Amino acid sequence: MRIDKSKIMVRCAYSSDWEGAIKLAWDTFVRYNAPDYSQEGIENFRKFVNDDMLRKMFLAGHYQLFVAVFEGRYLGMLSLREKKHISLLFVDGDCHGNGIGKALIRFVSKYVLEEEGIDKMTVNASPYALGFYHKMGFVDLREEMEADGIIFTPMELSLVKKS
Repeated sequence: MRIDKSKIMVRCAYSSDWEGAIKLAWDTFVRYNAPDYSQEGIENFRKFVNDDMLRKMFLAGHYQLFVAVFEGRYLGMLSLREKKHISLLFVDGDCHGNGIGKALIRFVSKYVLEEEGIDKMTVNASPYALGFYHKMGFVDLREEMEADGIIFTPMELSLVKKS
């Protein structure tokens, strides 16, 4: 699906965005990530995104959420933990290749640097997303790991240009 990028709004999420953003994350995980995971990993991811404590942390401002929206439809979502760690980043599978993930990373990078005063972001990249993060400038911190059935590569992005 091709989308007019100028009509996509990337913004901080409102409390009313939570359910739609989490549904997008789960649906996209099932379609693209779950095939790489054990049943334990899939179940642990499901528990994580459905954890009411996570929603309460978001509502209290301790877990930041950003969304990419087009004509009322959630096309992408990114959540931050500890002001600098990408906890979740998902783009609607029908919209891959439209620059939505890139727009979310750019928006959040600017937010982290300018609003939080932090010059690095981290992520535990899934095997499916590893190439995307490399394209965005993230570098591997360690080799692929597994914890609780979740497979990931720890990565980091410097938000300041080296002189």
